[in-house]
Amino acid sequence: MSSEIPVKQIDPSSDTSDNNKNTGTVELYASRKKIYVKGVKKGFFQRIRNVSLTALMGMYFLFVWFTVDGQPLIHFDLPAREFHLYGTTFYPQDFILLSGMLIIAAFGLFFITTLFGRVWCGYTCPQTVWTFIFMWVEERIEGSRNKRMKLDKAPRSAEKIAKKSAKHSAWLLIALATGLTFVGYFYPIRELITDLFTLQANGWAYFWVAFFTAATYLNAGWLREQVCLYMCPYARFQSVMFDPDTRVVSYDPNRGEPRGGRKKGIEPSELGLGDCIDCGQCVQVCPTGIDIRDGLQYECIGCALCIDACDEVWTRWNIRAA
Repeated sequence: MSSEIPVKQIDPSSDTSDNNKNTGTVELYASRKKIYVKGVKKGFFQRIRNVSLTALMGMYFLFVWFTVDGQPLIHFDLPAREFHLYGTTFYPQDFILLSGMLIIAAFGLFFITTLFGRVWCGYTCPQTVWTFIFMWVEERIEGSRNKRMKLDKAPRSAEKIAKKSAKHSAWLLIALATGLTFVGYFYPIRELITDLFTLQANGWAYFWVAFFTAATYLNAGWLREQVCLYMCPYARFQSVMFDPDTRVVSYDPNRGEPRGGRKKGIEPSELGLGDCIDCGQCVQVCPTGIDIRDGLQYECIGCALCIDACDEVWTRWNIRAA
């Protein structure tokens, strides 16, 4: 047996892409490829997400308008150094209580992650919640995944400009409502809206409304999965909280492989295939654009949309779900 390591000579003057193709290497830096997420209409996990999204959005946009004995339900009055939470007033010297609550919340997040994986990312993270809202608006205006892909490739036309303008206008309106609501927790919302439109508000109010409007529009509309992949620290260190008993979204190769297409009604065992028909639906619905069949990846946010998509295919093919 030879102990020599095979070496391939690379010509520096040759095309870099050819060298990469021959050596199996990949570019260290690559331009972003837009992810066209296919909408999931139904499914067990999608129903859970719809409930959590509705509840969280309802609390965020409505609580700012509620009052208790004439005092906003939640109001962080920074000039007066008073913090009103559900009818109770806290002062700076009470911050030790806030620190304790934050520590408990952090440990609670780590505990839940150890048990159920990244359920925070998939169902309650603000980035995920607003991104799903923006994607829902995009689908309603521009159409399904295939229609959006064709629209982006199509030459400029009146229809394309109208749809893109309507989408971005809707995004900006949602972002503006988000920014106004957030500032409303620090500046009573009724006074804020009146002062803003009568030009009586101070400059900082305009700045923060504009800042959070722009941040929401960019993060949920443009950056999307880039925030999860490159900006969020939780995506990087969450794996240290996993153990062998942590429940994660994963693909079972023992059942699915070897994957391959077949006619409906034919048992995969007759063709020497596994249950996976390689339809690619799990990839098309993934908001971070990964293929769950490649194994556990840090990009996975545990949304389980791939499971709902796979269950839907199995239902159509009359295949028993696991």
